[in-house]
Amino acid sequence: MKILIALVLTLTFSSITYAQDELPKMQIKTLNGDYINLEDISKDDQLVIVSLWATWCVPCKKELDAINDVYEDWVDETKVKLYAISVDDSRTVKRVKPLVSGKGWEFDILLDTNSDLKRQLNAPTIPLTLLVKNNKIVYRHSGYTPGSEDELYEKIKELSK
Repeated sequence: MKILIALVLTLTFSSITYAQDELPKMQIKTLNGDYINLEDISKDDQLVIVSLWATWCVPCKKELDAINDVYEDWVDETKVKLYAISVDDSRTVKRVKPLVSGKGWEFDILLDTNSDLKRQLNAPTIPLTLLVKNNKIVYRHSGYTPGSEDELYEKIKELSK
């Protein structure tokens, strides 16, 4: 039993230690069907939020709704930019565009239908929210509870100075 506990702890800390510390160099699909280079979203000291989410994830949608309510102010005050990257698979990806249209989200939506990015970021659960500057992940938060967006904004203000 002790060996099993030690093994579980080792694996847990290993995954935390080896969590990706920069955005991977890969192409990712836009909602329009074009592709962009992921490393191009965060250059020239541009602070960006990368949020991994899915249409079936209630906490994800609550987080993005809460951010959308204040997003315009965040952009005005800090110039931060949000990329919400859906990890919906080929069966559910058709729900993304109608959901985004219905919600009126003002940020860029990208698609990770094979979960390649999710895997490379070692993200076992969503929502996963990252702050990225010059392709370096400078802040990482998993899950969502009401008010988490306030903590995120404090971190944005701190890092955009």
